[in-house]
Amino acid sequence: MTRVTATTPGNGGPGESAAALLRLNNIEVLYDDVILVLRGLSLEVGEGGIAALLGSNGAGKTTTLKAISGLLYVEDGEVTDGTIVFDGQEIQGVDAHRIVEKGIFQVLEGRRVFEHLTVRENLAAGAYTRHDRRGAEADVEKVFHYFPALAERRRLTAGHLSGGEQQMLALGRALMARPRMMLLDEPSLGLAPILVESIFEIIQRINRDEGTTILLVEQNARLALSVADYGYVMEGGRVVMEGTADELRTNEDVKEFYLGLGDAGRRSYRDVKHYRRRKRWLS
Repeated sequence: MTRVTATTPGNGGPGESAAALLRLNNIEVLYDDVILVLRGLSLEVGEGGIAALLGSNGAGKTTTLKAISGLLYVEDGEVTDGTIVFDGQEIQGVDAHRIVEKGIFQVLEGRRVFEHLTVRENLAAGAYTRHDRRGAEADVEKVFHYFPALAERRRLTAGHLSGGEQQMLALGRALMARPRMMLLDEPSLGLAPILVESIFEIIQRINRDEGTTILLVEQNARLALSVADYGYVMEGGRVVMEGTADELRTNEDVKEFYLGLGDAGRRSYRDVKHYRRRKRWLS
């Protein structure tokens, strides 16, 4: 694995500036008792930070999030080695609803709202592990403060919302659980650029105003590194490079393979040979 520099990073990743709220130590994940997807993956997310997890399709990014949130069982996957430590406690193998109770909430790729429920009913579903009804009602209004468009559509069924509004609803539903940490899987997927900018501005506000720690999986590396403190690059189920967001933005390999800027100027990532990419990462 390549660490871009030896300097102390910001509080999105490891370092002396912040304690690690989440730590993955040499995680292995197996699907169907046969397919090894994560191969000794390690990473840290500092409390109050935003960490970005970058990599091509199939690198294992979504599997990493599901290993943390306890959702691997849905796809017959399991953590077969290593530890996942959240706030000092091991959570690998813990049921998903217990992990939500501990303070981790995953916003799945593709939004996954309850299409036949209203906006308000979707938000109520996000608070299902809570027992403070009055506090939950107050948090509905907080969500509407972050997302005024949802306030206007509170009685509308979620299936009639636009893609951007459904993404807002998915984030608002996560907020209803009062998470200490949010796992965001491709929040920009399928959205118009102007909506993407708005969503990421709100993600930054949630991090800043609520103190919510965020681990972000995002194909748009430029966008992810614009909001993150720290970043990890994955290949073949492993972390092969890490560093502060500023360090990764200026790294030549990251610029070529993920930001579309190589020695010859702007180029397409899909035109780069896989064997060449792996050789450079692992050299």
